[in-house]
Amino acid sequence: MSSINASFVQNMSIVRPEYFFITGLSGIPYSSYYYIFLCVTYFIAVIGNSAVLIIIAMERSLHSPKYIGVFNLALADLGETNAWIPNTIKIFLSDSQYMSYNACLANMFFVNLFVTLQSATLVVLAFDRYIAICLPLRYHAIVNNTVMSLVFVVVWAFNTSLVALTASLMTQLSFCKSNVVQSYYCDYGAVLRMACNDNRINMFLTNLIVALFLVAPLIIIVLSYMGIVFALSKITTWEARLKALQTCVSHLLLVVSFFLPVICIFIASLVISLPPNARVISGSLSLSLPPMLNPIIYVLNTAEIRVLIQKLLKNRIVPIRKNISK
Repeated sequence: MSSINASFVQNMSIVRPEYFFITGLSGIPYSSYYYIFLCVTYFIAVIGNSAVLIIIAMERSLHSPKYIGVFNLALADLGETNAWIPNTIKIFLSDSQYMSYNACLANMFFVNLFVTLQSATLVVLAFDRYIAICLPLRYHAIVNNTVMSLVFVVVWAFNTSLVALTASLMTQLSFCKSNVVQSYYCDYGAVLRMACNDNRINMFLTNLIVALFLVAPLIIIVLSYMGIVFALSKITTWEARLKALQTCVSHLLLVVSFFLPVICIFIASLVISLPPNARVISGSLSLSLPPMLNPIIYVLNTAEIRVLIQKLLKNRIVPIRKNISK
């Protein structure tokens, strides 16, 4: 009976605000222009990633393990972009910076889910490049459509379960001091720091997610490319080395666009104390730029997609020219 009473008292003591106040950019003149910039990046990201998804889905020649990974990354980019930019623009351009408690939990869940999916997908694509270059004769035996599909089913299931657990445990926290979130969306870290009761389990899961989806992926990708460089060093001709290395350029650019902003923010926060507005701008850029840049990287550095787009444009332009000549 005493344990039941203790549980009841604990549940009664949990304080949940009806709304959270999202600060965003504060005290900066013409800040609305920055949100317009985010709107532009949003439309570029949505159009670009949607085009990549449609091209891969429609073109049978792209139904290969590598492009299953590219498809998953474009899907994660599209999900991440839609998880926070439209809501952020709506909040700040309409001067209504309040977000309900449940909407806040949903916001942090979807943003964290798609960010972890982006990171995991880059690791899978690094594995694909490692096997293709280091074990070319065994590539089709190790990496095929079935294996790649199963890998991403496991990734989606694991990431969804872990992120859902972290979001659900937020309901056990009390927010009795403030409901002001120093961020541009319902940021998990910013909300967690506002809790006024024991949050050790939440902090453990936060550190676990950082280790699993930021530190470990970066280490694995670096090690995979060290193996690739070692394998390339055994190739006798420079032409063959460059040809093999060119297949990694797109993935390397994707890795740089995802990890470099995060690393720069982390180093900057260690060296100096970033003001709130600087954290908002740097954090929002680190989330908005990779989904916008990734489709451009696919098109410019992936010969198969580039050739398909050229064929589509040619098929569109030729009938138009014929009609004009008539």
